[in-house]
Amino acid sequence: MTLRRFHLSHPEIPKVLLTDSVNRDLVINSFRSGIRGIFSVNDANLRSLCKCILRVADGQIWANTEQLNYILELISEIPSLRVVNSTGDRILTPREEQVVALVAEGLGNRQIAIELNLSEHTIKKYLFRIFEKLGISTRVELVLYAVNNGDPRQAEWLAGATRVGPVA
Repeated sequence: MTLRRFHLSHPEIPKVLLTDSVNRDLVINSFRSGIRGIFSVNDANLRSLCKCILRVADGQIWANTEQLNYILELISEIPSLRVVNSTGDRILTPREEQVVALVAEGLGNRQIAIELNLSEHTIKKYLFRIFEKLGISTRVELVLYAVNNGDPRQAEWLAGATRVGPVA
């Protein structure tokens, strides 16, 4: 993306994206590419544009409520492995998917145990079974597998909860 290349070559310059339409993917990809403000020319006037530019130049973020909600939704998504066998049956249990999601977030076994209200030993057992089921042997392979084969979905559990949420 041109915006990303520009940001990498000039990270010190605050960037505002001017657009005539805004959708979730555009918002997420734009912020990932280094912009600090999104301004829809269809929804505002010149005074608002000036305010946007000044705020971003001062180090603030410029986004409307809908755009911020896109970012918040992204933050609440967790990677999930909807891995199925040849008959269409799921390979991983919902709890195993939760463990994979937390590994992919960079948490260690102790942190995962705290999040899921389980023992560290239980987390190690889950990881062993996950590795066995997927034919992998390291956490790095697991994260790469999750990134390449996972489908983001809304979080189905709360930190410290022992109950597994509904499975889609």
